[in-house]
Amino acid sequence: MSSQRRVTGLRKKLAMVLAIAFILLMWQIAAWSLPSFLMPGVPSVVVRLWEEVQSNNFRLALYGSLYRLGLGYGSALLFGIGFGLVGAVLFFFREVLKSAIVILQSIPSIAWVPLFLILMGFGNLPMIVVVAIAAFFPAALSVMNATESVQQVHVSAARVMGASRLGMLRRVYLPAVMPELITGAQLAFGNAWRALISAEMLVGFGKGLGRTLAYSGETADMVGVMANILTIAILAALIDQVILEKLKHRLLRYQYV
Repeated sequence: MSSQRRVTGLRKKLAMVLAIAFILLMWQIAAWSLPSFLMPGVPSVVVRLWEEVQSNNFRLALYGSLYRLGLGYGSALLFGIGFGLVGAVLFFFREVLKSAIVILQSIPSIAWVPLFLILMGFGNLPMIVVVAIAAFFPAALSVMNATESVQQVHVSAARVMGASRLGMLRRVYLPAVMPELITGAQLAFGNAWRALISAEMLVGFGKGLGRTLAYSGETADMVGVMANILTIAILAALIDQVILEKLKHRLLRYQYV
């Protein structure tokens, strides 16, 4: 009986390179098929991106986006994991929270922006809250679903040995849900990143990659639009693969031996 194995090492890197090459090829084919003012080619966009990277405006926009992402995403993970673990020992609380998440996560994150602008005014806070909301749902839901699959024998053994609820969270539930927690954190990052860019485009306040993208669109600068889209894609891939994947390998290293 054959078992499916995880793709790791050189083959995984090769798969990433092939995926990038395919995307760039499709982009260039579209550029050849359309006028340059509608779809610029890959080389011209790369040159523009290189010029933008060296400018002070780009660094300010990058810092602004990463600042909002860090606060919103970090808060979402903190509360999402915390509420998810509390739901492991408070079953009624878990059902209430899960029902609330099922209802609220159907609302697009960007739909909250007008409400928060009215309540909080223009500034970083509305965008940070939108990012936190977008990332909170998958983080909390993944942890709560994982706690339901914890083997009852481990819970019973911990209770027999006199473990408190806090002790059970630390010694039983947290190690057991770690794989799903990391997966949920990666899903939460994707939600947070998309919500951030959308909120920056809509709010139009301060410096940010989303605001820079919106301005390029407003001025019909297609090279700038594609350069910003490429920047957003590269940053998302770097954060996911360099930071989150390395953290995943570190915390779940027993799965990769």
